[in-house]
Amino acid sequence: MKQEKAGKKSKISGGKYCNKVANILDIAYCAIIALLILHLFVLQIFDLKNYRERGKMQRASNDFAVRGDIYDRHGIKLATDRIYYNIYARPVDYSKKETPRKIAKLFAPVLGIPEASLYQKLSSKLQVIAVKKDVDRDTAKEIMKIINDNGFRSISLDKKNTREYPQGIFASHVLGFYNFDAGVSNGVELTAKDKLEHAVRATYEKTRDGKIIYKIPTDPVGPTRNPKGQDITLTIDAAIQHVCEKELHKIIEEKDALRGAVIVMNPKNGEILAYAVYPTYDPNKFQKASNTQIKNWTLTDVYPPGSTFKTITVTSAMELGKINENSIIEDQGRMQFGGYTIENYDYKQKGAPGKINLVYLFEHSSNIGSVNVGALMTHKEFYDMLKKFGFGEKSGIDLPGESSGLLAPPSFWDKGLHMTMSYGYGTSVSIMQMVSAVSALANGGVRVTPHVIKYSPEEETEKIKRIPTVSPETARKITKLLAMSVNNGKSCIKMDKYNVAAKTGTSRKPLENGRGYSGAMYTSTIGFLPASDPQVLIYVVVDSAKNGPVWGNTVAGPVFHEVAEQTARILDLKPDKIPAANTNNKIN
Repeated sequence: MKQEKAGKKSKISGGKYCNKVANILDIAYCAIIALLILHLFVLQIFDLKNYRERGKMQRASNDFAVRGDIYDRHGIKLATDRIYYNIYARPVDYSKKETPRKIAKLFAPVLGIPEASLYQKLSSKLQVIAVKKDVDRDTAKEIMKIINDNGFRSISLDKKNTREYPQGIFASHVLGFYNFDAGVSNGVELTAKDKLEHAVRATYEKTRDGKIIYKIPTDPVGPTRNPKGQDITLTIDAAIQHVCEKELHKIIEEKDALRGAVIVMNPKNGEILAYAVYPTYDPNKFQKASNTQIKNWTLTDVYPPGSTFKTITVTSAMELGKINENSIIEDQGRMQFGGYTIENYDYKQKGAPGKINLVYLFEHSSNIGSVNVGALMTHKEFYDMLKKFGFGEKSGIDLPGESSGLLAPPSFWDKGLHMTMSYGYGTSVSIMQMVSAVSALANGGVRVTPHVIKYSPEEETEKIKRIPTVSPETARKITKLLAMSVNNGKSCIKMDKYNVAAKTGTSRKPLENGRGYSGAMYTSTIGFLPASDPQVLIYVVVDSAKNGPVWGNTVAGPVFHEVAEQTARILDLKPDKIPAANTNNKIN
């Protein structure tokens, strides 16, 4: 009996415990339901705007933007974007109505792929199958029509763009290159990146399969247009650029030279009309080009300018009042210093000229005359003038990779360095630094920042500097002396219709380790015309010419002359040279 009562009591206790637990669970369940209802109420009533925006973002997609085009100064297109499509298949979305066999049958004629080959490709076990890449716009439209007509879900088109250069190697070191996939660029493509990519992009809501959800405020035409970055116009004149590239390539082949460059600039505003560099490359295939081809060595590399630097030495001394246009300089033809011998290039044939004027110094490229002119300045005076000409700092050109050159401060100068500096050694400059420095003589003593991009008046104020370098009077006198030296001589740079203020140069090429010189030469010619009112400055540099006499006058000189003739014709420059029977061809 007792056991039966105990059993009944235990069952009653267990039932009460179960009921208690059930009640607690019921309460907890009701609380969770209440909290969930409250949460949903808050989301849908109080936080509606936030979640609606998040939903839009999940359906949103930016429209497809293309990079701006690049043109020469006359509107010739030099760089542009080409839009293409890649077609993909997703086997996971195949169905009884959307089989590889049916897709292959419909797409094969449009894509120009044999049906059997396309079927085999579509039957791959890959998660995503690349059906065909680089499909043009018209083909893509046909494919989209087939997709829409048949309701296919397994086929998608990926819209892409690539950068193209319609003129091939033309002005490649100015344009540079751009690769969308890697995001790498060079040249103007790099320096003007912000402008070229500054497109006003719209955002549209799209369905899962990429179709735009049109609403009342949606521009119905907008989605059909690709937003585009700003176009860029260069200062480059395609006709002059062509002449420079052709003449440079010709002399490189004729002289079996290593490399070269021709630059044509308007000294009055700093606009570069032509910028030819060799070796060159095709920016459409820049991946196949070597670093040597891609590098713009006219900006990155430095070299001893040689006799063209004598123009800077004489100008500096005249600006400081050490000499004037009628000064007579002692030229002993040869001098010894510290175990080194400095002599004129023609000393062994002609000996010591004796007393010479500045026209003779330029015409015969007197090393000793230049050394004696340089000696009239102190180390600091000479250094300060070179800094005014922009040596030892970047010219500010709107292209990447420019070097500052090498110009030691005067505290490191000794007499030997000062002497060699006077005739174009002892310092290393870039080609663009020489262009900028000499342009001051052609522009009344003022250097203007060289540039290859056409700027608005507002941008010019910010980007283009006008730097007073020497007085207008000094610039005029040096121009006159240079033009007289060309007209007096038999140099090939002399022209029939124009007075040319120019100087040739030849310098030994330093060894790679910087210790001593190799047997190779830099040959160059720099000058401007018409001398009475300079409109163009031309600089020609050829590195390591091998065939025939290797001098500035024999290698760079002929290129300078041909480029000058063609540029004058293209720009229709007014001649300033009257036949000798009527005048003495004086330069005022």
